[in-house]
Amino acid sequence: MNKCRFDLWFHLRLAAGIAALIFCALLTLARPASAGETPCFAGPRDVAARNQAALHTLPVAPFGRQEAGWAIYAPLIGNEIGVGCSVDTPGFARVLAAWQGKHGLVASGAVDAQTLLLLKGLWQAKRPFILNSRHGGCPAAPAERALARAAASESYGGKTILLQPQALAAYRQMAAAARGEGLIPSNSSLFTIFSGFRSPAYDGARCARQHNCQGLVRASCSAHRTGFAMDVNLGAAPGFTPDSSADTNRLYLAQTPLYRWLVANAARFGFANYAFEPWHWEYVGVSSLRAAAGLSLAQRVAVSR
Repeated sequence: MNKCRFDLWFHLRLAAGIAALIFCALLTLARPASAGETPCFAGPRDVAARNQAALHTLPVAPFGRQEAGWAIYAPLIGNEIGVGCSVDTPGFARVLAAWQGKHGLVASGAVDAQTLLLLKGLWQAKRPFILNSRHGGCPAAPAERALARAAASESYGGKTILLQPQALAAYRQMAAAARGEGLIPSNSSLFTIFSGFRSPAYDGARCARQHNCQGLVRASCSAHRTGFAMDVNLGAAPGFTPDSSADTNRLYLAQTPLYRWLVANAARFGFANYAFEPWHWEYVGVSSLRAAAGLSLAQRVAVSR
């Protein structure tokens, strides 16, 4: 083969190879999403921009206290509607719009006060304590001798922590799973319990002392009286304590890897979150969570009020 023919052959092969690569790339870009896949770039970009702008500014009060934005609830929202995209992406807006339409809301794809109120109803419906206390009055507290005591290594700051035996067992399983995924460092107080069972007398005295017996921070009828509720240490924003309800601290906790893992995985162990407090988790059982998922839209809206 002379040099001219060799050069022609070489360049033809090179051009064919480049064309093949371009063709494969175009096929990849044009490939439709497979079942269960949610392309985060596909969706209404203008709505995504609105969500991004509202994330820290939209006036909302799902739990009775005025808040600026819904960033604290972003992990719960994404988990509830079944999307892994960031809340400021077109993909999130597209999935939210479909979810809104399915639940009788305007399918805008934007997080608004009405959407957040319905989501609150869904989250609260997962907590039997809410339903029982509204329809049957404040539940009676169990006898302390029937409760199990957490180990010293499971307690935050050496507190005595009592829980219902099944709640403590489920907590241990959940902690082991989180530890196995590297979310709880060795010899760390992260995910230790700083509040479990609290007697009605204890809670009553404390809320009376603080003159806040029906507020968000201190309720006269607390889920902690059941022995199924626990507050866990997820860390704290600089200058705050793990149980500070300041928006700065709540936002910090909502962004931690451990909280986001809990949002995605706690239901497997039978736990539901009180959405206003990232640290507050209640053992409700897996079957109870499945039952809550089957509530009608009207029942969910009723719970949110």
